[in-house]
Amino acid sequence: MAATMRRFVLLYWRRKTGFFPALPASTNPMVQHSRCCSSANPDESSPINQKSAIMAAAEERRKKFDTLIQSEREAYERGKRHLANMMGEDPATFTQADVDRALAYLLPSGITDKRARPVMKPPEEYYPPMKAGQHGPDGRPLHFLFYTRNPQYYELMHNTYSELLKVVHIERRKIAAGILESDMEAIDLARSEWINKDELEQRCIEGISEEQYSRFLALLERITQQPYAKEAEEYVWQFRNKMQAISKREKQPIQYDESGRGFAFGKGMKKSARASVIIRDQGSGKVVVNNTSFVKFFPELQNRVQILFPFNFVNMVNRFDVEATVEGGGHTGQATAIRHGISLALSNHFVDEHTVEQMRQAGLLTRDPRIRERKKPGRKGARAKFPWKAR
Repeated sequence: MAATMRRFVLLYWRRKTGFFPALPASTNPMVQHSRCCSSANPDESSPINQKSAIMAAAEERRKKFDTLIQSEREAYERGKRHLANMMGEDPATFTQADVDRALAYLLPSGITDKRARPVMKPPEEYYPPMKAGQHGPDGRPLHFLFYTRNPQYYELMHNTYSELLKVVHIERRKIAAGILESDMEAIDLARSEWINKDELEQRCIEGISEEQYSRFLALLERITQQPYAKEAEEYVWQFRNKMQAISKREKQPIQYDESGRGFAFGKGMKKSARASVIIRDQGSGKVVVNNTSFVKFFPELQNRVQILFPFNFVNMVNRFDVEATVEGGGHTGQATAIRHGISLALSNHFVDEHTVEQMRQAGLLTRDPRIRERKKPGRKGARAKFPWKAR
């Protein structure tokens, strides 16, 4: 009895203070309290008409991503028009190749690594793609592997395993029919490699671990090892990248002049200097540059040392006579160009493969890619500025 009276007093106080709306007339006070606490519009709280918080958050993220891509695309098109106007070309026919060429001209850089140079690309190329909505209007996941955390990856594994089963079933049917062939043609995977982990993540649009990547490759390897793997060749090649063919330079035969002396040609470059070099075997170490002794042509000792360095490197000093023709550049660039030409001539005819590899590691067979940095507008030179004057 006392508990019932306390309940009535509490409900009466709440109704007077306005904490709850007025209760409808009813004989059961607990029913009144439950009706008070219920929603005024029951249709809004139904799971069919009200989207879940997860769906709302996903839609909000997708909307922000689309807005970002749209704004970045507008900025890219605006920048491309400005570049076209600066280069004096038509913006309507200004392609991405023209954009790269304009940036290389307007913003020259001495950095050899292309990844460190300024670029301007469409936003779709450097923003990672975003997944579409993962839930339907009723709030349920659209993908049947949604709760695996990596639905796209496991769907790919499922499809790959289906290809393996297809190949295995073909072999079993052949065995059952007694027509199994002994020499089946395998998939030719030469000059190709499996896609790397980053490329697989881009295809799945989700992150994967190293273990998952290894499992996927192992499953593909199992397909290639089957006798009838040729049936799944088209599917396997979806995950192979063709490697650029690197042809090994064949060693050319030594040419001989009228006197029976072997000789070889070589062309070297450094900045704007171009050199054509002929080395003749059974010589005395004589070096002639533009019909002039290299001692007179290069007064600095450092340049003469650069020219003779390839012979010192392969222990063939005073064995060859050198005839070089050089043009463009300064003395330092010309000496480096001649050294490059001598190194190429030696590697083509007079040294073995092991020595060629040592010369390559020493940098004798590689052209120096550095060039003179151009003068910038509003500056005295490439980087030097005009002196500042107060008046």
